[in-house]
Amino acid sequence: MRSIENEIQELKQTHKALLLSHFYEDGDIQDLADEIGDSYFLAKRGQQSDAKVILLAGVVFMAESVKLLSPEKTVLVPDLAAGCSLVEHSPFDKYLEWRRAYPDSICITYINSSVAVKSISDVICTSSNAEKIIASIPPDRPILFGPDRNLGNFLMKRTGRKMIMWPGSCQVHVLFSSRELFLLKENYPRALVLAHPECNDEILSHADVIGSTSRLLDEVIQNRSVNEFIVATESGILHQMQKSRPEAKLIQAPMEGGSCGCNHCPFMKLNNLEKIRNSLRTLSPAIEVEERFQENARLALERMLKISSGESIQWPSKFSQ
Repeated sequence: MRSIENEIQELKQTHKALLLSHFYEDGDIQDLADEIGDSYFLAKRGQQSDAKVILLAGVVFMAESVKLLSPEKTVLVPDLAAGCSLVEHSPFDKYLEWRRAYPDSICITYINSSVAVKSISDVICTSSNAEKIIASIPPDRPILFGPDRNLGNFLMKRTGRKMIMWPGSCQVHVLFSSRELFLLKENYPRALVLAHPECNDEILSHADVIGSTSRLLDEVIQNRSVNEFIVATESGILHQMQKSRPEAKLIQAPMEGGSCGCNHCPFMKLNNLEKIRNSLRTLSPAIEVEERFQENARLALERMLKISSGESIQWPSKFSQ
């Protein structure tokens, strides 16, 4: 009897499909993926690939970004219910109202956002390229930043640029406990604390390294002087960290009450091998993007890619939608 892993490999070959996985997926999905990465890497890799069928094991906004950048490709997701708390907390009509209130500003929107919200943004960013995006904006232009206020506040401190924040946050990264982390550090005094900038300031104040998911993984891989790491981000990244450093001790940062190892993104965990197999069997669910949002949302993503690769761009003088 064929295993489900073998079925997926055969279906990938049949459709010449590319399987992309985010770091926050379960380990069995990551192990089957052709490419594993953060949001920026997945968007770029999806665009660069020659594959006509791309299955993105992650959340829907990530697959939407791939579809926007490669509209001719069939882009699949295992489960259309795999959303994002930041998407839910930045509804289009409210975001548009906020955007219209500052027509002279440049609006930077985190990639954790809907296509509709991207379409009323000037440029998209991820946690790995946000500082570069901010540095490209003329100093006399006001900046709006949404929808993650914790990431925005971290970036303001890092860059010195004042920004007007949308009041959103990631439900996964705000659950870590500063008090419990302090106590955990006493038990592991030699451990480095790694934190994603979507965490609250209280968590970031304890961190030795703050960065994107890929940056935190790189720290574990490259920093051979340390063998213990406390990790304040979604638990899925521990799989790649442990594969890269099997001898290292990895400890998930604690939540309120001192519980560890349970800070999972409920949306990411909707995906599983059965759903991936079924999606490749039927070539569904396939991502479709409303035509009215396509052009402007694609432009905002393309600006991100251009700036990240060192190109200069022309900023719009005013928001007029």
